[in-house]
Amino acid sequence: MIDKSVASADAAVADIPDGAAIMVGGFGPAGQPYALLDALIRHRPRELTLISNNAGNGDTGLAALLQAGCVRKVVCSFPRQTDSWVFDELYRRGELELELIPQGNLAARIQAAGAGLGGFYTPTGYGTQLAEGKETREIDGRQYVFELPLKADFALIKAEKADRWGNLLYDKTGRNFGPIMAMAAGCTIVEVNRMVPLGELDPENIITPGIFVQRLVTSPERPAQLSA
Repeated sequence: MIDKSVASADAAVADIPDGAAIMVGGFGPAGQPYALLDALIRHRPRELTLISNNAGNGDTGLAALLQAGCVRKVVCSFPRQTDSWVFDELYRRGELELELIPQGNLAARIQAAGAGLGGFYTPTGYGTQLAEGKETREIDGRQYVFELPLKADFALIKAEKADRWGNLLYDKTGRNFGPIMAMAAGCTIVEVNRMVPLGELDPENIITPGIFVQRLVTSPERPAQLSA
């Protein structure tokens, strides 16, 4: 019997080693897997590469992971916001490395990894510092930059519903990066609000098929994670 449920968030992240590359879903608070991040902080791996949309808000979630000293490098689109003081402080002290990627390129690079592609050409970033050291070429009279796929050892994502096989549904904007990150990681760990019996999810509505999911942890949604 296939059942990908894990007893606790701590058990789900217990084998994430020092130096791992991890993708974390979410767009700000929407869709961020807080319980998994809290468990990862308790586990305290070091020298992680964090791939996410931003570099944390306030003092919880991603920001708390940075504050705990677990992360060496951040790969994201929006590192600095009005409430990104944890990232700001660590970066200014030279304790964090940053790779800045335009959001469309970030999503496309993750998608390329999930689809097994060797990369793609994009006009975004051409002629800027973001294109330094990268292959460029002219296609149909326009200049493009070649971007490599972006993959991770683990993906930590949040879903609204799941069955024991790992088929997932998301809540509105909580969907954001979760589906593509699940396809681009060696091991996808999902924090889910509600487990439902096998067969209850309409196959036509499933967003992430269970083939891309390895572990499930049930964790009721907290108010800070409500999506718009």
